[in-house]
Amino acid sequence: MNLVDKIKELKKEKNAIILTHCYQNIEIDEVSDFVGDSLYLSKMAAKTDADIILFAGVYFMAQSAKLLSPNKKVLLPTLNSGCHMADMIDVENLKIFKNKYPNIPIVCYINSTAEIKANCDICCTSSNAVEIVKSLGVKEVLFVPDNYLGKYVESKLKNVKVITYNGFCPTHLRIRKCDIDNARKLYPDALILSHPECHQDVTNNSDFTGSTKEIVEFAKKSPNKRFIIATEKGVADRLNRDSKLYHWNKEFILITENIICPDMKRNTLEDIYTALLEEKHEIAIDSEIINRAKNCIEKMLNKTYSLV
Repeated sequence: MNLVDKIKELKKEKNAIILTHCYQNIEIDEVSDFVGDSLYLSKMAAKTDADIILFAGVYFMAQSAKLLSPNKKVLLPTLNSGCHMADMIDVENLKIFKNKYPNIPIVCYINSTAEIKANCDICCTSSNAVEIVKSLGVKEVLFVPDNYLGKYVESKLKNVKVITYNGFCPTHLRIRKCDIDNARKLYPDALILSHPECHQDVTNNSDFTGSTKEIVEFAKKSPNKRFIIATEKGVADRLNRDSKLYHWNKEFILITENIICPDMKRNTLEDIYTALLEEKHEIAIDSEIINRAKNCIEKMLNKTYSLV
C-alpha cells in the first residue's frame, strides 16, 4: 500500500479521524475527514464517536480539540508545530496586561493556548469577533493576543474601545499595501480578499475582509472570475483545486509568493502516519485548565455573553 492507503487503513483500525486546517499542505486533504478552520474542526470532532483525533495543524488547535473532546485521545503530527502569535503571550504577561487595565473584560482570540483561554472571559474567532465584542455591552474591552484583529474589531464598532495586546501573525504581516497596489495594476479585474490579521493598510484597501471560511464562501458565491488572496497560501491552493474540480472557471492568485506559514507547513503525510501508528505526541492538559478554558469557548459557542 502507498502512504495514503496506509493512513486510511490505520484510521479504520484505530477508530481515528484526521482534522486538517486549510493552511496545511494540500496533499494532507487526501487522508482528512474534515478540512477547515480551527474551531469548525474541533466542533466536528466533538460530534463524532472517534476514539482518536489527529489534528493536522498547530499546537493551540490540537489543544482546542482536546478542550471540546476531553475524553478522546488527541494527537499532533509534530510537536514543534507551534504558532508565533499564540506564543507571544503567556500567563504571566497576560496577568501584567490585565493588571494594567483592571476591571475591563478580556476577550481572547481562538488562536491562543488553553492556558490563556483559561484566564480570559470569553473566546472569539476571526469571523465572530465583532459580534462577540459588541454583544458584551461594554465601552472598553481587552483583546489578546492579536493587535490587528482587535483593531479591526474596533474599526467596525463606533462606541467600543478595544485595548489590544501587541501580538501579531508574522505571515499575514508580510502582506503590505504596496502588494495591494501592485496586484491592482497587474489584475485590475480581480477582487482582493484579505484576512483581518493583516495590517489595517491592507484590510482598508481590500474588496472584502473576513475569516478563512468567509473568504472561501465569498469567492465561491461571487460572480467575479479572478481574485487576489491576501492570506496564507493554503487557501489559494484549495480554491484553485476546487475551481478546477467543480468547474467554477475562477482564478485565485496568492498576493505574493512568500505568504506561507512555516509552522503550518511542518506536518507531512509521513508525520501523520507515524503519529497515528505509534499514537504519539498526545495533547495533555490539566483538568482545571480544561474546565476553565472550555468555559471560555462555550460562552462563545452558546452565545452566552455574560461575564459572570
